[in-house]
Amino acid sequence: MNRPTPHTAQHAHEHGTGDQSEILDLDAEVLADHTASITAWLPLETGPRHIVDLGCGTGAGTLALLDRFPEAQLTAVDSSAAHLHRLREKAAAAGAADRVRVVRADLDAPAWPALGTPELVWASASLHHMADPDRALRQVHELLAPGGLFAVVELTGFPRFLPEGAPQDAPGLEERCHAALADHHAERLPHRGADWGAKLTEAGFTVEGARTITVAIGPRDTDAAGRYALSALRRLRGNVASALTPEDLTALDRLLDTDGPHGILRRSDLAVRTERTVWAARRT
Repeated sequence: MNRPTPHTAQHAHEHGTGDQSEILDLDAEVLADHTASITAWLPLETGPRHIVDLGCGTGAGTLALLDRFPEAQLTAVDSSAAHLHRLREKAAAAGAADRVRVVRADLDAPAWPALGTPELVWASASLHHMADPDRALRQVHELLAPGGLFAVVELTGFPRFLPEGAPQDAPGLEERCHAALADHHAERLPHRGADWGAKLTEAGFTVEGARTITVAIGPRDTDAAGRYALSALRRLRGNVASALTPEDLTALDRLLDTDGPHGILRRSDLAVRTERTVWAARRT
């Protein structure tokens, strides 16, 4: 992706720095049904022949789009070599290696590499990471085929995993961590939470639809949900530790202790709750 690489997915693309392959893969697994519902909702009368996935991460959107549009070829763009390598592995495992072209590129660069003339461009949890997303929207407008569709998916916030009032030793811990994370993001990700519908209109698109997907998984529907929560909370700690009280930091570390009796993996009430909003915009 670009600066830093998101997902994506869920994002999940807000969980710290460094290689995010694990959290992106878990995000893809846990939220697969919700991603599929977004691709099914897209207002397309015919299946696109060429799709571009901007900021593809490890391929959550890529694989969902290939499954939704079995006749399409897809160009996956990301700045992370590790993410693109993982995407290749997943495409090969899905029998779709011959349908995917990977391009390593920084989407904050003044000029993008040649990406063809797609009928569909997908950007999931990537636009808010860009230094100048308005310029990126204009570049997508130029890139798309006439009448082509641009799908923008953005997270409304970091996922929540604990019930209200938990944990017992630090009630409200998750909300305090989220407040600290919001401050952290306000400094580093100024475009997070932007009005993408308005920005798309300003870039020359016609917004044909917007939809918010509510995610509520659990408690503990899958083992992957527990691993997802653990990985996400570890990254959350990396971003907010300095803003927490010693008591809250100790409580958070107890949740992250995989061997302790109060670890997140041992909680029977663990769930995954979040929201994603998708905008479908037409180049007219």
